[in-house]
Amino acid sequence: MPILYSFRRCPYAMRARLAIAANDRRVELREIVLRDKPAAMLDASPKGTVPVLVLPDGTVIDQSLDIMRWACANTGDAEWPTGSDAALIATNDGAFKHHLDRYKYADRYGVDPIEHRDAATVLLRDLDERLRASDSFGTSPQSMTDLAIMPFVRQFAQTDRSYFDGLPFERLHAWLAMHLASSPFAKVMIRPTPWQPGDPPMLFPIQ
Repeated sequence: MPILYSFRRCPYAMRARLAIAANDRRVELREIVLRDKPAAMLDASPKGTVPVLVLPDGTVIDQSLDIMRWACANTGDAEWPTGSDAALIATNDGAFKHHLDRYKYADRYGVDPIEHRDAATVLLRDLDERLRASDSFGTSPQSMTDLAIMPFVRQFAQTDRSYFDGLPFERLHAWLAMHLASSPFAKVMIRPTPWQPGDPPMLFPIQ
Protein backbone atom coordinates (compact mmCIF):
# COMPACT_ATOMS: atom_id res chain seq x y z
CA MET A 1 0.00 0.00 0.00
CA PRO A 2 1.44 3.43 -0.90
CA ILE A 3 1.99 5.72 2.10
CA LEU A 4 0.91 9.37 1.97
CA TYR A 5 2.29 11.82 4.52
CA SER A 6 -0.11 14.71 4.71
CA PHE A 7 -1.26 17.70 6.74
CA ARG A 8 -4.97 18.36 6.65
CA ARG A 9 -4.95 22.13 6.05
CA CYS A 10 -1.98 22.35 3.67
CA PRO A 11 -3.33 23.24 0.21
CA TYR A 12 -0.64 21.19 -1.53
CA ALA A 13 -1.51 18.12 0.53
CA MET A 14 -5.19 18.84 0.06
CA ARG A 15 -4.99 18.71 -3.70
CA ALA A 16 -2.99 15.50 -3.56
CA ARG A 17 -5.71 13.89 -1.43
CA LEU A 18 -8.40 15.21 -3.76
CA ALA A 19 -6.67 13.63 -6.76
CA ILE A 20 -6.26 10.32 -4.97
CA ALA A 21 -9.93 10.26 -3.99
CA ALA A 22 -11.14 11.43 -7.43
CA ASN A 23 -9.24 8.64 -9.17
CA ASP A 24 -10.27 5.88 -6.75
CA ARG A 25 -6.74 5.24 -5.50
CA ARG A 26 -6.08 3.84 -2.02
CA VAL A 27 -3.21 4.83 0.22
CA GLU A 28 -2.20 4.59 3.84
CA LEU A 29 -2.71 8.09 5.20
CA ARG A 30 -0.26 9.40 7.79
CA GLU A 31 -1.30 12.78 9.17
CA ILE A 32 1.68 14.70 10.51
CA VAL A 33 2.27 17.55 12.94
CA LEU A 34 4.39 20.21 11.23
CA ARG A 35 6.35 21.08 14.37
CA ASP A 36 7.15 17.40 15.02
CA LYS A 37 7.68 15.75 11.65
CA PRO A 38 8.17 11.99 11.85
CA ALA A 39 11.62 10.61 11.13
CA ALA A 40 10.17 8.19 8.58
CA MET A 41 8.89 11.07 6.46
CA LEU A 42 12.16 12.99 6.71
CA ASP A 43 14.11 9.87 5.77
CA ALA A 44 11.96 9.57 2.65
CA SER A 45 12.01 13.27 1.78
CA PRO A 46 14.57 15.40 3.66
CA LYS A 47 13.01 18.65 2.40
CA GLY A 48 10.39 18.09 5.08
CA THR A 49 7.29 19.40 3.33
CA VAL A 50 4.02 17.65 2.59
CA PRO A 51 2.68 15.87 0.71
CA VAL A 52 5.06 12.95 0.43
CA LEU A 53 4.03 9.71 -1.25
CA VAL A 54 6.13 6.58 -0.72
CA LEU A 55 5.34 3.77 -3.14
CA PRO A 56 5.70 0.07 -2.24
CA ASP A 57 8.89 -0.20 -4.33
CA GLY A 58 10.48 2.64 -2.35
CA THR A 59 9.93 5.36 -4.97
CA VAL A 60 9.30 8.74 -3.33
CA ILE A 61 7.08 11.40 -4.92
CA ASP A 62 7.24 14.64 -2.97
CA GLN A 63 5.72 17.21 -5.31
CA SER A 64 1.95 17.63 -5.14
CA LEU A 65 1.38 17.87 -8.90
CA ASP A 66 3.44 14.73 -9.44
CA ILE A 67 1.28 12.95 -6.87
CA MET A 68 -1.79 14.14 -8.78
CA ARG A 69 -0.31 12.71 -11.97
CA TRP A 70 0.47 9.43 -10.21
CA ALA A 71 -3.11 9.27 -8.98
CA CYS A 72 -4.46 9.39 -12.51
CA ALA A 73 -2.01 6.95 -14.07
CA ASN A 74 -3.81 4.20 -15.99
CA THR A 75 -7.24 5.76 -15.44
CA GLY A 76 -7.66 6.43 -19.15
CA ASP A 77 -8.89 9.97 -18.50
CA ALA A 78 -7.19 12.41 -20.88
CA GLU A 79 -8.07 15.29 -18.59
CA TRP A 80 -5.64 13.77 -16.08
CA PRO A 81 -3.18 15.29 -16.67
CA THR A 82 -2.64 15.91 -20.39
CA GLY A 83 -5.90 17.84 -20.74
CA SER A 84 -5.23 20.07 -17.75
CA ASP A 85 -4.50 23.79 -18.06
CA ALA A 86 -0.82 23.84 -17.15
CA ALA A 87 -0.55 27.61 -17.55
CA LEU A 88 -3.43 28.29 -15.18
CA ILE A 89 -1.99 25.92 -12.57
CA ALA A 90 1.42 27.59 -12.97
CA THR A 91 -0.10 31.02 -12.34
CA ASN A 92 -1.79 29.65 -9.25
CA ASP A 93 1.39 28.06 -7.93
CA GLY A 94 3.51 31.07 -8.85
CA ALA A 95 2.04 34.57 -8.74
CA PHE A 96 -1.12 33.77 -6.81
CA LYS A 97 0.66 31.72 -4.13
CA HIS A 98 3.30 34.46 -3.80
CA HIS A 99 0.67 37.07 -3.00
CA LEU A 100 -1.44 34.68 -0.92
CA ASP A 101 1.46 33.91 1.41
CA ARG A 102 2.24 37.59 1.91
CA TYR A 103 -1.42 38.41 2.49
CA LYS A 104 -1.95 35.61 4.99
CA TYR A 105 1.45 35.76 6.71
CA ALA A 106 2.36 39.45 6.32
CA ASP A 107 4.22 39.57 9.64
CA ARG A 108 6.46 36.72 8.56
CA TYR A 109 7.46 38.56 5.39
CA GLY A 110 7.41 42.12 6.76
CA VAL A 111 5.10 43.39 4.00
CA ASP A 112 1.81 45.24 3.58
CA PRO A 113 -0.92 42.55 3.45
CA ILE A 114 -3.38 44.80 1.64
CA GLU A 115 -1.00 45.30 -1.26
CA HIS A 116 -0.71 41.54 -1.72
CA ARG A 117 -4.41 40.93 -1.09
CA ASP A 118 -5.21 43.35 -3.91
CA ALA A 119 -2.69 41.74 -6.26
CA ALA A 120 -4.17 38.32 -5.56
CA THR A 121 -7.66 39.73 -6.10
CA VAL A 122 -6.72 40.71 -9.66
CA LEU A 123 -5.85 37.07 -10.33
CA LEU A 124 -9.13 35.94 -8.78
CA ARG A 125 -10.94 38.29 -11.14
CA ASP A 126 -9.29 36.47 -14.02
CA LEU A 127 -10.56 33.15 -12.64
CA ASP A 128 -14.07 34.57 -12.36
CA GLU A 129 -13.92 35.64 -16.00
CA ARG A 130 -12.76 32.19 -17.07
CA LEU A 131 -15.85 30.71 -15.44
CA ARG A 132 -18.10 32.80 -17.68
CA ALA A 133 -18.25 30.04 -20.28
CA SER A 134 -18.39 27.04 -17.91
CA ASP A 135 -18.87 26.15 -14.26
CA SER A 136 -15.35 24.66 -14.07
CA PHE A 137 -11.85 25.24 -15.38
CA GLY A 138 -11.54 21.76 -16.90
CA THR A 139 -14.02 19.41 -18.50
CA SER A 140 -15.66 18.82 -15.12
CA PRO A 141 -15.49 20.17 -11.54
CA GLN A 142 -13.27 17.19 -10.69
CA SER A 143 -10.68 17.99 -13.35
CA MET A 144 -7.02 18.18 -12.40
CA THR A 145 -7.07 21.93 -13.06
CA ASP A 146 -9.97 22.55 -10.69
CA LEU A 147 -8.65 20.32 -7.92
CA ALA A 148 -5.15 21.79 -8.19
CA ILE A 149 -6.41 25.37 -7.79
CA MET A 150 -9.33 25.06 -5.40
CA PRO A 151 -7.40 24.61 -2.11
CA PHE A 152 -5.53 27.87 -2.70
CA VAL A 153 -8.66 29.87 -3.50
CA ARG A 154 -10.17 28.38 -0.34
CA GLN A 155 -7.16 29.52 1.69
CA PHE A 156 -7.51 33.05 0.33
CA ALA A 157 -11.22 33.07 1.18
CA GLN A 158 -10.57 31.79 4.70
CA THR A 159 -8.00 34.53 5.41
CA ASP A 160 -10.75 37.18 5.51
CA ARG A 161 -14.09 35.67 4.68
CA SER A 162 -16.00 38.95 4.77
CA TYR A 163 -13.61 40.47 2.22
CA PHE A 164 -13.85 37.48 -0.10
CA ASP A 165 -17.63 37.29 0.17
CA GLY A 166 -17.85 40.98 -0.69
CA LEU A 167 -15.97 40.59 -3.97
CA PRO A 168 -18.18 40.88 -7.10
CA PHE A 169 -17.13 37.45 -8.34
CA GLU A 170 -20.41 35.54 -8.40
CA ARG A 171 -19.14 32.75 -10.62
CA LEU A 172 -16.03 32.15 -8.51
CA HIS A 173 -18.11 32.24 -5.32
CA ALA A 174 -20.45 29.61 -6.76
CA TRP A 175 -17.53 27.46 -7.95
CA LEU A 176 -15.84 27.48 -4.55
CA ALA A 177 -19.12 26.88 -2.69
CA MET A 178 -19.81 23.89 -4.95
CA HIS A 179 -16.46 22.34 -4.06
CA LEU A 180 -16.71 23.04 -0.34
CA ALA A 181 -20.17 21.45 -0.20
CA SER A 182 -19.18 18.41 -2.25
CA SER A 183 -18.92 14.86 -1.03
CA PRO A 184 -15.31 14.50 -2.32
CA PHE A 185 -14.21 17.51 -0.29
CA ALA A 186 -15.85 16.15 2.86
CA LYS A 187 -14.11 12.83 2.22
CA VAL A 188 -10.63 14.37 2.08
CA MET A 189 -11.14 16.75 5.01
CA ILE A 190 -11.54 14.12 7.69
CA ARG A 191 -9.69 14.87 10.94
CA PRO A 192 -7.24 12.00 11.45
CA THR A 193 -5.22 11.60 14.61
CA PRO A 194 -1.55 12.46 13.96
CA TRP A 195 0.37 9.33 13.01
CA GLN A 196 2.84 7.70 15.37
CA PRO A 197 5.18 4.78 14.58
CA GLY A 198 3.40 1.55 15.41
CA ASP A 199 -0.09 2.90 14.73
CA PRO A 200 -2.34 0.61 12.68
CA PRO A 201 -2.62 1.69 9.05
CA MET A 202 -5.36 4.21 8.21
CA LEU A 203 -6.62 3.57 4.72
CA PHE A 204 -7.64 6.57 2.62
CA PRO A 205 -10.10 7.39 1.32
CA ILE A 206 -12.36 5.72 3.83
CA GLN A 207 -14.82 3.48 2.04
